[in-house]
Amino acid sequence: MKILACTAALFAFSGSAMAQQSSVKPLVVSIMNAEGQAVGTATLSPTASGVKIVLDIKKLPPGEHSIHIHQTAKCDPPDFKTAGPHFSPAGHAHDAAPAGDIPDFSLIVGKDGTAHVSTVAPNVTMGDDDRSVFSSGGTAIVIHAVAGGTGTAAPPRIACGVITKS
Repeated sequence: MKILACTAALFAFSGSAMAQQSSVKPLVVSIMNAEGQAVGTATLSPTASGVKIVLDIKKLPPGEHSIHIHQTAKCDPPDFKTAGPHFSPAGHAHDAAPAGDIPDFSLIVGKDGTAHVSTVAPNVTMGDDDRSVFSSGGTAIVIHAVAGGTGTAAPPRIACGVITKS
């Protein structure tokens, strides 16, 4: 009887968590370049393994670019430094990769300046926890000029979009 009650409670809790996750609607983030022109969108959706990001990009330089979730919900051109460093929740271990990193992913922009691709940011959520892209007033998605580098060696930031609850 106790096993049956525990199992029922577990299913009720799981159903509640799944209902909360499914109640979060996809969020479309407008991405702007240093001149303040729209260069695409990032559509964020919660998944069981992180946040799915669908990128629809236009008018960017062809080639391989890094993208990251940055700490602050601010995208002041021309250098987007106001977005701050990579998103890393309070108490995050210094020797680990920041939560805003997206492992094993580079944005490949075609010769026509466009890209249509999706990836998952595995270390962030769209919930109410400290790993949420909405924590501390929101975050930003930043596209770098080329792939590679972090910290002070990070490539210049060429596009940015503010991530906040709508």
